[in-house]
Amino acid sequence: MKKILLCLFAASLPLFVHSCTGDDPSGPGSADFDRQAMLENWADNIIIPAFASFSGQTGQLRTAADAFSAEPTQQTLDDLRQVWGAAYISFQHVSMFEMGRGMELRNYLNIYPACTSESNQGLTPEEKCSPEIRENIEEGSYNLELPSQYDSQGFPALDYLLYGLAESDEDILATYTTGSGAGDYRRYITDLAARMDDLTKEVHSDWEEEYRDDFVRNSGDGATAAVDMMVNDYIFYYEKALRAGKVGIPAGVFSGTPLSSHVEAYYRGDLSRTLLLEALDTVQNFFHGNHFTGGGSGESLKSYLDYLNTIKEGDDLATLIDEQFDAARSEIQTLDDNLALQVENDNAGMLSAYDELQKNVVLMKVDMLQALNIDVDYVDADGD
Repeated sequence: MKKILLCLFAASLPLFVHSCTGDDPSGPGSADFDRQAMLENWADNIIIPAFASFSGQTGQLRTAADAFSAEPTQQTLDDLRQVWGAAYISFQHVSMFEMGRGMELRNYLNIYPACTSESNQGLTPEEKCSPEIRENIEEGSYNLELPSQYDSQGFPALDYLLYGLAESDEDILATYTTGSGAGDYRRYITDLAARMDDLTKEVHSDWEEEYRDDFVRNSGDGATAAVDMMVNDYIFYYEKALRAGKVGIPAGVFSGTPLSSHVEAYYRGDLSRTLLLEALDTVQNFFHGNHFTGGGSGESLKSYLDYLNTIKEGDDLATLIDEQFDAARSEIQTLDDNLALQVENDNAGMLSAYDELQKNVVLMKVDMLQALNIDVDYVDADGD
């Protein structure tokens, strides 16, 4: 009845998203779309291959960390930094998939900033950093499984340990060779890399060996169905981790004060925009159902909307969403490679990028969910 009313009043209420084709008993509706085929495409061609690739990267990170710990030199430091950066980029392809054993993966691998302060002016690198990292190293006893340790591990902690311990590479290396507690610093590096690798392999194995089949079989509708949960996770990731975490919080959208130290990969600096663009590419590719390895695509959110012939104010909703991804990317590409410098030198650019990202929150969280008859399953504290 609700869908019939939407079509009856579409002309007088143009702000409604509607799919009159789906409301005709003889035409396709939301329940007629092959949701299981979409779940199979997500699992077999996107999620599992992405975790396989990321697992390979964390394995290389672990090996490089062991090599650096065994012999801390400029070469092994450079090698570890290179592998860390590649793994961080690879992580953007799996960060949104918080289902099964991956439910808390992002909490353990990418809670940032690891090093915080209201102002970094006049502070030493040690004074900028999360006290948990220093305490863990100094005390030599820590349980990285505890939620209180989220911000003392993962990519952000390694960012600090590889780039932020001192102002020069010579002094950073001294921390690991001749400094007080050098061995403890080296052990912490290897412990962090090992935990990242172990966690990733657990999630990858879970998807391959058990969770994949449960995920694909759960093809119905409702709050506990796989499509509903995945779509909510997808939008939550876009809204909270990408739009807010990578752009809005550093730009001061929620605090009223720009926080340049809150960008991703703060100490590496010039990687932050790359991570943002990689994440945006990932969510757009997922929207299209593009295979992780390239060369193909399958049933997707876009094909679902196309199947329903979903229209918003006379325009195709899937096209509007796709075009808004492109508009946001164009705005982000004008930013400095180092988003911390962008915030400090021209925060208006960050705010413009945020505004473009925000437009797709409305299109997906309101219009797309209404068209797919999916309810939001998370609490929104900052509005749409």
